[in-house]
Amino acid sequence: MKRFLRRLLPKALRSDATTIPVVRLSGTIMSGGGQLRRTLSLASVAGVLEKAFSIDAPAVAVLINSPGGSPVQSRLIFKRIRDLAEEKNRTVLVFVEDVAASGGYMIALAGDEIFADPSSIVGSIGVERRVHTAGRNKAVLDPFRPERKEDVERLKALQLEVHDTFIDLVKERRGAKLKDDGDLFTGLFWTGKRGVELGLIDGLGDMRSVLKARFGPKTKAKLISAPRGLFGLGRGMFGSRWEADAGEFGGAAASGLIAALEERALWGRFGL
Repeated sequence: MKRFLRRLLPKALRSDATTIPVVRLSGTIMSGGGQLRRTLSLASVAGVLEKAFSIDAPAVAVLINSPGGSPVQSRLIFKRIRDLAEEKNRTVLVFVEDVAASGGYMIALAGDEIFADPSSIVGSIGVERRVHTAGRNKAVLDPFRPERKEDVERLKALQLEVHDTFIDLVKERRGAKLKDDGDLFTGLFWTGKRGVELGLIDGLGDMRSVLKARFGPKTKAKLISAPRGLFGLGRGMFGSRWEADAGEFGGAAASGLIAALEERALWGRFGL
């Protein structure tokens, strides 16, 4: 509507600048998360995505910096971006920062086009869960070991199903652009430069340069932020989070420590 009204103005009064809303998705992907930990889930990003796609603009830019995490949350975020893009008739341009791997790459697939820095890390198309993984290159050292063989086999079978879903999504979104050299779906990851050659991404470049080349030199990027609570720590600073008794707080702290270690391991896998 704004674009239509702008065309009705005399040329001298029109602004030639195009404003592109930008959403930055950074962190490991998992449900829940804490007040002090930066994680991604559908619940944490739904509001900012809705806000970005509600802006009258020819495209929405999505910045991604994630080593992966929950395949469920990854797919939910992917689907929400695609649903909004179709509903609002918006082009989605994805820009990879340090890494878009595993679930991070799954979210990147929501882009109509994907760009990265030559040194960005992309790929790792597989499923991660401790030492039992889908894709022959996905295994990493882990201190947790299951106790029963049948449990291990069941977990691996489930992961293979999730892995197949991931592969199908990559093929659906990237199609004939893919150049499978035999390792594409094994859990390996590559630089952005190699990612272009394999068809995992469309080009190399930073967001500012690509947007100006696409929409004109006066194009402006507008970062869309999620609502923040007191001291920028999110909502509920003095709410129920701090009303638990000592036992509950201790349990939450222990759970948070384990999650933080898993999160650190995900980033560490890519040297970050």
